[in-house]
Amino acid sequence: MATDWIEKFTLFGGQPSQRLGQRFDTSGLFLPEAGNTIVAKVISGSQTEAALIDLRAELQRLPYADHFAFTDVASYHMTVFEGVVETQRETSFWPVGIDPMTDLEVATKEMVGRLQDFAAPSPFKMQITGITPFGLNLAGATPQDEVFARAWRDALSEQLGLRTSQHDRYEFHTTLAYAMDWPPASAVPIYQRALDELYAWFRGRVPIMDLARPAFCRFSDMNAFPPIIPL
Repeated sequence: MATDWIEKFTLFGGQPSQRLGQRFDTSGLFLPEAGNTIVAKVISGSQTEAALIDLRAELQRLPYADHFAFTDVASYHMTVFEGVVETQRETSFWPVGIDPMTDLEVATKEMVGRLQDFAAPSPFKMQITGITPFGLNLAGATPQDEVFARAWRDALSEQLGLRTSQHDRYEFHTTLAYAMDWPPASAVPIYQRALDELYAWFRGRVPIMDLARPAFCRFSDMNAFPPIIPL
């Protein structure tokens, strides 16, 4: 993920995002796209939240910022484990035993039931490893923290009966924006210089991310992730 934005600018520059009209419209308004997920939310009022607000403002000052739909500050989180989304109905993205055409509320209730006796692995801490036009790349603050974070993913996969082909390759992150249409390849060096500077600045302010304990959440779009049950 650290460099995939460069590949996308290069390959898709000037083209609209495939999620345009599904996740957001041309004005950057997020559209209904319901689902559920397990996230560790950025703690409200924390140093991390304050730094992310400033980072958001800096990203919005960059050239081609109007190509991006920026998420609300209240939505900031790190996804620990992906749940289901109503716009993604392939069997491989849904838990075993739940038909992918199941009503989302029914599926969410079934998943809550499966999590009732979930034995949470050890807690973990995360640090930033890079900044992209979309937000932060994250990894465990120590190698052991990375092991613990991955243990959460493995345990949740087993508990929910859900394991996608990307399970082991998943990269932790915090999303601040989505591309509505891709900036041109000529923007790459501009962004590279700016993002390198922002990375050094952010790491100085936030050596460790202020994240709440993971919780199973529902969402109606990408701007709010109200919790259902803590884990």
